[in-house]
Amino acid sequence: MVSLKRNSKLELVEATGRRSRETSIYKPGQTEDFKISRGKFSTFITCPRCFYLDRVVGLAEPGLPGWTLNETTDLLLKKEFDQCREQQIPHRLFSQYGLDHVVPFQHESMDDWRDSLRKGLMWRYKDSNIILSGGVDDIWFDTNKEELILVDYKSQASNNPVETESYLNSPYHEGYKIQMDFYNYLLTNMGFKTSDTSYFLVVNANRNADGFMGKMEFSETLIPYQHDISWIDEQVQLMIECMNGNELPHSHISCENCAYANQRNKYE
Repeated sequence: MVSLKRNSKLELVEATGRRSRETSIYKPGQTEDFKISRGKFSTFITCPRCFYLDRVVGLAEPGLPGWTLNETTDLLLKKEFDQCREQQIPHRLFSQYGLDHVVPFQHESMDDWRDSLRKGLMWRYKDSNIILSGGVDDIWFDTNKEELILVDYKSQASNNPVETESYLNSPYHEGYKIQMDFYNYLLTNMGFKTSDTSYFLVVNANRNADGFMGKMEFSETLIPYQHDISWIDEQVQLMIECMNGNELPHSHISCENCAYANQRNKYE
């Protein structure tokens, strides 16, 4: 799709293709603190060249429309879990999965941790100037083991049943697992004891209903995921080395953004 740039008043403005805020551009060798979000870390894992062009060169990717339906299911789920958080009682789903000993985690920073745009979980990588961050959907508390459980809400509309093995093995969900590993990495380094198991709460719209009739039906499934944070430290170090380099890194062979840019350059 072709995206047209608009300002805060939704007026069309010139698209420069570059970031306007200097603080969002990393200068190789800089000593000032620089924040890297979970999304940008995922970009580095996916395609180092796209990451470098974004964070170091300062190119701005075309914008995408908001996922308003997904955002709405997230918002409503958070409201529902916040009611249980306030009362410190298990959510209605927990009994189906043997989680009667689990309650939504109550913490004064919860709203900050869920604010992915401005705050989120934050941890300085070792003694570096890199601040790693990520906005979580929710955190639960295992009252038996006194451990925190990371949770991510996922919305979809699929005719296929939501099952743990097929869901986690889908190549389209690899990014979800990276996301969950990264959140656990942050929370662990922030000094919290985390469970070995995280959960994806998947709400799946029923596409086989007889009609819309002013509402959409969703099934709700908890997908347990045995996260792994052992690989992240090495990748963060490689990411920092990439940011401090003066050469454009190679792109991923399957990166469609890079392939499109290469082909377009032939006609300009």
